[in-house]
This record gives sequence, C-alpha cells and structure tokens, in this order.
Amino acid sequence: MSILIQAVSTFLSIYTVLLIIRILLSWFPNIDWFNPPFSVLSQLTDPYLNLFRSIIPPLGGIDLSPILAFLLLSFLRQGIMAIALVATASSYV
Repeated sequence: MSILIQAVSTFLSIYTVLLIIRILLSWFPNIDWFNPPFSVLSQLTDPYLNLFRSIIPPLGGIDLSPILAFLLLSFLRQGIMAIALVATASSYV
C-alpha cells in the first residue's frame, strides 16, 4: 500500500509541475500549441483545467481557474499523505 500511495503522490507532484509549466507558457502568445512538445503538454493539462474553466470563466482576460485546479491537487496530495500516515501508524500498533 505504501508504494501505491507514494506513486500517486509522485504523480500529483509531477502533474502540478506540468500545470505550472503550462500556465507560464500561456503568457507567451506566439507559442504554437499544435507543435510538440507544446501539443503534448496541452493534451495532458487542458482537460483538467477545462473542468475548472467551466466553473470560473476568465474575468477580464485573466483565467483564475488554475487556482482551483492547484487547490484540488493540493487537497488530494495532503489527503493521500494523511492516509499514508494513518496506515503507517496503524501498522506499528
């Protein structure tokens, strides 16, 4: 179980970094999102971000949906770490 929890936590960390890269690259309007590696990054991150874009539309040209995306990833990672802590503590009892 510990390996699974560690794998999910690592995946969430890597996905968070990919989201940060995607958001930073969105500041450059001349990037062609149809060419690799940008298209791969877009295909990996846009479906997740679009979930939050449907909840919070861009306001005045500023997309605030990544804030919710990061909050959810953070809560998931903290929840997984709490489960890991409880599982490790109960194995010592």
